[in-house]
Formats: sequence, C-alpha cells, structure tokens
Amino acid sequence: MRILFANDGIGDAGGVQAYLAAVMPGLEARGHAVAFLHQDRARPGAPSPAPAGAPHFGIDERGMDAALADALAWAPDVAFVHNMRPLEVDRRLADSVPVVKFMHGYFGTCVSGQKAHLWPRPQTCGKPLGPGCLAIYGPRRCGQLRLGYVARQYRWANEQNELFGEYAAVVTASRHMRDEYVRNGAPAERVHALPLFPTLVGSSMEPPEAFRVAFLGRMTPVKGGDLLIRAVARAKEQTGAAIAVTMAGDGPRRAEWARLAASLGVDADFPGWVGDEAKAELLRSASLLAVPSVWPEPFGLVGLEAGVFGVPSIAFDVGGIGEWLTDGVNGILVSGDPPTADALAAGLVSAMRHPGALRGMRAGARLAAERMSLIHHLDSVERVLAEAAGQGVFASLPPRA
Repeated sequence: MRILFANDGIGDAGGVQAYLAAVMPGLEARGHAVAFLHQDRARPGAPSPAPAGAPHFGIDERGMDAALADALAWAPDVAFVHNMRPLEVDRRLADSVPVVKFMHGYFGTCVSGQKAHLWPRPQTCGKPLGPGCLAIYGPRRCGQLRLGYVARQYRWANEQNELFGEYAAVVTASRHMRDEYVRNGAPAERVHALPLFPTLVGSSMEPPEAFRVAFLGRMTPVKGGDLLIRAVARAKEQTGAAIAVTMAGDGPRRAEWARLAASLGVDADFPGWVGDEAKAELLRSASLLAVPSVWPEPFGLVGLEAGVFGVPSIAFDVGGIGEWLTDGVNGILVSGDPPTADALAAGLVSAMRHPGALRGMRAGARLAAERMSLIHHLDSVERVLAEAAGQGVFASLPPRA
C-alpha cells in the first residue's frame, strides 16, 4: 500500500510523535510506501518521525492547496490521519482518498477535550457532545473559562463530530474510547480499538531498596498530582516509613504541587521533563509508577512504558487504564468513583506492607508490556488500513510472531 500519514505537528515532543516515529518505519519495513503531510513547519534539530527518504508535504511551507495537491499526486491508497487542527485537511483528503482517523483524544466528543468535571469534585463525564455541554461547562469547571475559547472549542468539536461519517475507519487506543466515539455518532462498524505499545526499550531489574514512587506527565489539574502528594503523606503517616516521590514533567500546576509537597513534608523532587534515557533511569529506580489521573485517560501509555522495566503501576480505574492494568497482576487498580487521596493512599500502604506481592506484580508488568507490542499493533493497523483501501489481502494474513 501507499500510505499517506497526516499530522499537524512534525518533530515536536509528545505521544503522537513517538507513535508516528515507531509506526511509519514499521510499516515501511513491511513493504509499504509512506509519506508525511504535516501542518507545522519542521523545527531545527527536531527530527521528522518519518523514515529517511519519505516524501514530506508541508502545509505551512507550501500552503494548503499546494501541499494537498502534491500529497494527492503521490497517489496514496489510504490516508492515516492523526491530530489535525485545520479540519479542512480531513475534508479534502476524504473527498479523494479513504481516510482512517486515529483519535488520540476526545476530539469531537467534548468541548474541552478533558471529558471530566472538576467541581464540586473531580468526576469523569459520560455526556455526549451537544448544546447541554455549554450549560454545564462553567458551573462544573470543565475547562478554561474564557468565553471566546469555549465558543471556538464548541464550534470546532461539532465540526469534527460531523466528519465521523466521512472516515473510512476510526481508530482508538482502547475499548473505552471506541465506546465513546460510537456513543457520539461514529458508525460502530467502522470504529476499531487497537491497543498501544510501549515506545521505550529496556529490561527489568531488582526492585529498589527504598520505596519510591514515580510520576511522569503533564502537570495539570486532571492529572491528579495533588492527590498523589496527599496520598503519599497519608501513607507515610500510616506506615511510619519514608516514601520518596519523583514528579517528572511540567505544566501549570508544578509550582502548586511543589508547595503542597513541602507543606506536607513529602520528600518530592521535580526534575521537569526528562528524555528517554533519564526516564529509563527514573523508572529503574521506582517501586511503583503512579497514574493518579482524575480524567478518563484514553489509554495511559506511561504504564506500559514502566512495565518495560518491570515497574508496576498504581492508578485510578478511569478511562482505558483498566484495559492494560489488572489489579494484583501488574499493579494496583484503585476505584475512581470518585478518585480520592485516601483510596490512593490505601493502595500505597498495601504495596509497602506486601513486598512479595509487589515483586510478583513486577513480573506481571513486564509481561503486559511484552504482550502489547509494536508488532501486534502493526498487524492490526495494517489490516484496518488495507480494508479501508480495499486491499483485503492483508486482512487474511495471520498475526506475525
């Protein structure tokens, strides 16, 4: 097949770029031709996720009309579209070629994209996109409260929603997200849940002598870092043992979380964003990875990445997390209805008091990461793309070992 990948960013940080950097070369290695259509201009020193020699079509560099004309002149069999701010790109591609859309977030199903309320307490939202969202957006603190922003987001979300029927297929990372898109009007027979895969490479090691918790992610209210810090403080009170926590990442809540940790006497360090090498070192030194999100994570890939190093996770049972995290097998799944610091603290205390069980979870974490591999994801993606392109031969191939 000739597969045209499309994404607004090129070479920027984040999970979508890591995904593209693994899947594009992976499909090329299986004999497919790949090309890359992108909205943004490439930044100096930021490598493209496309393999060397793949054609690139830059919208910001060439203009919408010229970039799309060049991309379609490349004669793709199918377009595999990811995040794309200008929805005109999706529309115009769908007029000429089958489009498979990977929904990495709640695009077209939520005004803010968080799919959660923050008031009076953090709570996931199961409401389909519609006018009623505007009535509760402010009172329930669903996102930024600037009127112009809300209006633009609502308009964009509806435009994205209207495109669901134009896609040959929609791909999500979890069954939870598949259900979300079907509930919001995407044709059920065209929506496919294809689990993600860890992008880090490593091996498991012996657990650290001192109990340490790691957090990796953007520091926003829905990521639950404040709950984690409070939970660590309460677990320390209950066990009398020292608990260190590394909060890696950045965002608008970083300073607030650092002040909270200091006020509660929690031994926390905040190194900022870390690269793959530093991330691997951080995970090797962790007893548990905490994923304290109070919003319904579409998947929660960071948990699989920790599993590469044999590190179990502790997380609230929200969104797609329960599809890779099994309580007592590869970590601790905490009730997220509603998510509380006390419930998270109970999980930490249990892990500290039962080191044998925690050691068993390390083996389970490694197995879960191996089971959800890039090879299995490529098998599934190849089939969906082939079906959309009308090349059913790939759909009959057995999974690769």
